[in-house]
Amino acid sequence: MTKIHTPKVIGFYLFTALATLSLLLVSGWSASEAFAEKVKVLYHVDGKDPAVAKYAMALINKHIEAEGGPENIDIVLVVHGPALALFDKETIDPELLKRFKLIIESGAKAEMCQVSMKLFKKPLDQLAPGFQPTAHPVAVKRIADLQKEGYLYIKP
Repeated sequence: MTKIHTPKVIGFYLFTALATLSLLLVSGWSASEAFAEKVKVLYHVDGKDPAVAKYAMALINKHIEAEGGPENIDIVLVVHGPALALFDKETIDPELLKRFKLIIESGAKAEMCQVSMKLFKKPLDQLAPGFQPTAHPVAVKRIADLQKEGYLYIKP
């Protein structure tokens, strides 16, 4: 059975909608701001396979392009464990370095696990330029924190 609304009910709905819209506009809200939130993505690299690391850099670059540029996406790359050796500035694969530089120049943030740097005795100055230490010393804790902040998780 179809419900028929009286003019009084329709007026109430219209009044409620307009009042809500007025409050949002008075508070400074705009429709463009509501949809302007950046996509937040976490990329996780922890293995020692250089092909996987290069693939991750390519994915990050394509992801930035697909979102319409760095102004529309916030990417954090977290590297730890055996993957640290892949980013040693003395031995890094030239193609990996090229792709890594590209994502950094495109606005991605790269974090290296503090614990991994200690275990492998590789401080930041011995790694490819562009890394920062993880915000938490333990990379897996940092990854969990980013996910709690709404970052989508991708592990190539």
